[in-house]
Amino acid sequence: MASLVDVASFLVILRFACCEDAHVGEKLSPVFNLRLDPRTKTLTWNSRGNVTEQGCRLDTPPAFSTRQHPQAKGDSTYFCWFPNAVLHRGARLTVEGTADGSPFQSVLEFHNPGREGSGAVNFSCLIYNLRLMRCSWNPGPAAPADVQYQLYGWTSGREDVVECPRYVADSLGTRVGCRFDELVGSQLTDTYFFWVNGTSVETPVRFTDVAPVRGIQIEKFDPPANLTVSNNGSHHAIRWDPPRLRFEVSSHILYYELDIQREGSSSKQDSPPPSSPVRRGLVTHGAHGGPSVLRKVFLRGSEENVYLLPSASTRSGHTVRARVRFVHSELWSDWTSTVSFGLPDQDVGGLPVALLGMVVGAAALVITVLMFLCTKFSLAHKLFPAVPQVKREVVGTAEAFLEVAWDGAGRRPSLQEAEDILSVEDVRPVASGRGDPVGPDSPQHLGPE
Repeated sequence: MASLVDVASFLVILRFACCEDAHVGEKLSPVFNLRLDPRTKTLTWNSRGNVTEQGCRLDTPPAFSTRQHPQAKGDSTYFCWFPNAVLHRGARLTVEGTADGSPFQSVLEFHNPGREGSGAVNFSCLIYNLRLMRCSWNPGPAAPADVQYQLYGWTSGREDVVECPRYVADSLGTRVGCRFDELVGSQLTDTYFFWVNGTSVETPVRFTDVAPVRGIQIEKFDPPANLTVSNNGSHHAIRWDPPRLRFEVSSHILYYELDIQREGSSSKQDSPPPSSPVRRGLVTHGAHGGPSVLRKVFLRGSEENVYLLPSASTRSGHTVRARVRFVHSELWSDWTSTVSFGLPDQDVGGLPVALLGMVVGAAALVITVLMFLCTKFSLAHKLFPAVPQVKREVVGTAEAFLEVAWDGAGRRPSLQEAEDILSVEDVRPVASGRGDPVGPDSPQHLGPE
């Protein structure tokens, strides 16, 4: 009996000693009131004593760990913010440092309250049409029948939290989505945070959080604008403009895909983008084995978006369409409308080929007909008479003027000197045989009597 009393006394003394050591440890710990806000992902605590150095660490499954330097809020209150943490799977948070020359460590084990599998799953969001955003999720596999979810979002850890303005429900009335009608004041550097909580009368529901994401990474751009094709004789020039954007960005952060196909080809499948954002072309063959049935070109944006395609490779009719995405995202825009080129009636320098061929052919026909008519009917002499020339006989009978030497004292010789003119006439015989003396006839008077 005495032995039993001794054992009981020993256990009481041991328990008192352990509890006394615990109370002493608690009194010596500089950290108290350690708590976590899972929505803002902020760890807060109060500190006492002469704390010379401290820090905080977060560990989450499966293997994520990060450290932060505490910030003071006043009244011996400190906090650490873990914006990139995902906490719905649980976390271990540690505050450690030095107080009064001795190291200390305080640990908080965080567990997501609620039934396992009751939280929302498959959460995703999409920004589209410049200023609209929609988010969607599915109820957890172990969610109660009366579960309802609430979505909260914000663009930085210090801005006001906004609850979803327009929920989308499934056929059972359970909220499975949300629509934001206006994203105001959007910037390229915006980072979005989302938190989905759940409520039920039957059982507590776990929350769901996701890693923060940049707005441009979840944005589906509008298709490229003003897709056109022109031809300079040797190449087809495919040009387009950047899509409408919510903010000003450099053209180099945009990534384009051109889908060039032979007209009538049915191979309209999408191909996976290349691993690196460099220009690349793919050529496949259709059912008839023709070349250049399909060519996909990937290229970064530039100040002037243009792609040159040799005309010789597209002698038959072809089509082209384009789409765009952020260079560090996999979310493509819709395709543009299809543009045809390489057809017989395609524009060349603004003039259709068919019209140009008709003009050239008509001109050649007119020239041929005129040459035939000129040859057949000697119309050349009638249309183009010969210019009169000086006759050679006249030129040949002209005699050169005589050259006469003269001295200065004498009279200058005249080109026309006076000449004696002798007139000779036939003499008619006299009938008597006796002739009269022959003498000159009297001059004939040519004037009127």
